[in-house]
Amino acid sequence: MPPSSSRRTALLWALAAVGSNACLAQPVVAGRALATPGWPTQPIRLVVGFPGGSSPDLVARTLAEPLAQALGVPVVVENRVGAGGNIAAEVVARATDHHTLGVMINGNLTIARMLNPKLVYDPLKDLAPISLIGTAPLVLAVPAKAPGSQTRDFLIAARQAGDRWSYGTPGVGTVAHIGMELLKAKTGMAPVHVPYPGNPQVIQALVGEQLQLALLPPAMAAAQERAGKLRIMGVTSTGRSTLVPHYPSLSEAGVADFHLEIWNAVASSPALPLPVRERLSVLLSQIVRNPGVRQKLFQQGWQVAGTTAEGLARRIQADTQLLGGVIATQSIRAD
Repeated sequence: MPPSSSRRTALLWALAAVGSNACLAQPVVAGRALATPGWPTQPIRLVVGFPGGSSPDLVARTLAEPLAQALGVPVVVENRVGAGGNIAAEVVARATDHHTLGVMINGNLTIARMLNPKLVYDPLKDLAPISLIGTAPLVLAVPAKAPGSQTRDFLIAARQAGDRWSYGTPGVGTVAHIGMELLKAKTGMAPVHVPYPGNPQVIQALVGEQLQLALLPPAMAAAQERAGKLRIMGVTSTGRSTLVPHYPSLSEAGVADFHLEIWNAVASSPALPLPVRERLSVLLSQIVRNPGVRQKLFQQGWQVAGTTAEGLARRIQADTQLLGGVIATQSIRAD
């Protein structure tokens, strides 16, 4: 029997509403469809180990709103600052409320325990991967008056300078520090490490020529190059990066098998039920691929990844092996 006019009208309105929502907020609809029955039952806590306005904080706040819309509960960003993000990582690792997630950088999920054996959490055992959100290369930045018109020429000059040159990083055990030690091993350079409180101080020292080189985030270095204060010799990605496509990779300059990226990811405690983690992985992958979210992340300096939990686990394993080898060889400690 055909539906009555009123029922037909109600059905048409319902279908129209679903179609409209699918067009305007596809990740939200998909997220609700994927939600685990009975979860969530309270607001989600998204823990970040760095202060407001930092790159991980901006990523967390970019994810928070669409995640809240998808799950139907508030998502609250909580900044637990200190120890290079490891304080926040410990909070996430110890969480048993099934509603705590963390936005973390490379080191928190890979080499933290290698750098500091006294660390109370073990990244490989006490954190469960959910999704790799975004990646970015670093760039090799040098003073504006550095020798060598080409990258190959500069690297030759750097090898000849030996330990008379210095490089700066935002701290012992950072990706910039370990990455530069890896670059030294690949090129035969021998500059001395000088740690600073942060990248702004590294840039100031480069501009003042107290340092001869550093690995920096692309956006920060590119702004200084445009101002004529620094030069960029190349990026640490395998090929050219969409973030700074006009700069060659260091591999193009002859640094063989050199690949290094910074990244951020979402993880949880292993106590979070596996079905919830699997559905969050799918949902976050959909969210970061939303054109608006993708553009925000790109403007923040990130290439969207949006992997599965298994994809993030593979990245953790690969980076732990790569960076851990440098830590062991150079006896690097950040305790």
